[in-house]
Amino acid sequence: MPAEDPSKPEAGSLKPRLIIGLGNPGKDYRDTRHNIGFMVVDELARRMNVAFREENRHHGLLAKFSGGWLLKPQTYMNDSGRSARSLTEFYKISTHETLTVYDDVDLPLGSLRFRLKGSAGGHNGIKSIIQSLGTLEFPRLKLGIAAMNGRPDGKRLVNHVLGTFLEDEKPTLSLVIQTAADAIMHSLSVGIEATMNRFNRSASI
Repeated sequence: MPAEDPSKPEAGSLKPRLIIGLGNPGKDYRDTRHNIGFMVVDELARRMNVAFREENRHHGLLAKFSGGWLLKPQTYMNDSGRSARSLTEFYKISTHETLTVYDDVDLPLGSLRFRLKGSAGGHNGIKSIIQSLGTLEFPRLKLGIAAMNGRPDGKRLVNHVLGTFLEDEKPTLSLVIQTAADAIMHSLSVGIEATMNRFNRSASI
């Protein structure tokens, strides 16, 4: 039997100290589906009344809130782990306290799912974080971005992920950003496990 991970908190006490929103930097990517993680941490910063500042040594935009940090890596999606590793090492944050928020093209727009661990599932940002942190065991919040008719195939997939939201999708986008922020704020208070029980009950909002 493997040894118990001494850094892992007791069940029910898992509260994030680092919240990473994944996306690509620059105005060309600002409103794309791939940047929904950025959108959620921007909403968290607004609610917490904190501002992001550029931290070149950590390769990202960082905002401090009571009890932790918000991070938007500025390395481009495929190298997000470099920023995540820099923060976790510098501030001695365990992987179990590192919550990553990102898009999932296998879930319909309006869906959100917490997971405590798992594979990259084809997401290059998560793949980079797994490689940099050296573990699959970090919590994540997945936000659906699939079209109404399901996951696009082939080249259409890239165009979809890097495309902007359609006008008739924007009300659902706004709602899911607010709900994701509600869920994360809830996790800061009661822990991720209890938040999963409340917010993972249905596939969509």
